[in-house]
Amino acid sequence: MREFVRGVALLGRGFATWRRRPGLMMLGLLPAAIVGALFLAGLIALSASLPGLTDAMTPFADGWPSLWATVFRIAVGTALLGAALVLVVVTFTAVTLLVGDPFYERIWRAVETDAGAAPPDARYGFWRSVADGLSLVGRGLGIALLAALIGLVPVVGGALSAVFGVTLTGWLVADELTSRAFTARGMARPVRRHLMHRHRARVLGFGVATQLTFLVPLGAVATMPAAVAGAALLARSMLDANPSQAEPPRGPDHEVGIRPA
Repeated sequence: MREFVRGVALLGRGFATWRRRPGLMMLGLLPAAIVGALFLAGLIALSASLPGLTDAMTPFADGWPSLWATVFRIAVGTALLGAALVLVVVTFTAVTLLVGDPFYERIWRAVETDAGAAPPDARYGFWRSVADGLSLVGRGLGIALLAALIGLVPVVGGALSAVFGVTLTGWLVADELTSRAFTARGMARPVRRHLMHRHRARVLGFGVATQLTFLVPLGAVATMPAAVAGAALLARSMLDANPSQAEPPRGPDHEVGIRPA
C-alpha cells in the first residue's frame, strides 16, 4: 500500500507544477479541452441513444416477463456505458498526447529541469507517438470488451467491471504517459515494461488516481497537464531506484536493450 500511495502522491506533485510553471501548464489545457469536448459530445449521444440501442441488441428479451426484460436490458446498458467510459479514457489519453505533443513535451522536459537533471536530448517523434497511441487504443478496446462482459454477471457484475476497468485502464494510462520520458532515454518497450512491473504498485497508484480524476466532469481537461508532469516524476522515481536502466541514448533512434537483473 505504501508504494500505491506513493504513486498517488506523484500525481499530486504533478499538480504542484502549476505553482512553478503556470504558463506552460496552461498551454497543456488547450489540446485536452478540444479533445475532451469531442469525447463528451460522443458520450452524451451514446447516453441518449442507450435505451433504443439496448432494445435493438436484445430482441430475444421481448418475450420475457416485463420485470426480467427490464433488469436484463439495464444490465446490458450499464455494461455498454462502462465499456464506453473505459475506451474513452484510454482513447482520450492517446489522442490528447498526439494532438498536444509539442506542449506536453515541454512540460515533462521542464519537470526534468526542475528536478535538477538535464532532460534527455532524444526526441519522442510523431510516428512513434502515433504507433504508441494505436497500441494503447487497441489494448483499451480489449479491456472495454472484457469490462462489458464482466458487467453482465448478475448482481456483482457492475462493481467487478468498474474495479477491473479502473485498474487495467490506470495501468495503460500510466504506461502511455511515462513512455515519452523513457523513450527519450533510449529505452526499448520491453525494458520499460520490465521496469514498470518491478514497481507495479507505484505505477498502479499513479495510473488509477489519474484515471479516476478523468472520470470527474471536466477532470480530464484539468488533470492532463498535471498527469504529464507527474508521469515524468514517476519515470524518474523508477529510474532512480534502478540506475542501471538509465543509460543515456547514443543517438535519437537508439534504444537500450534489457540489462540482466
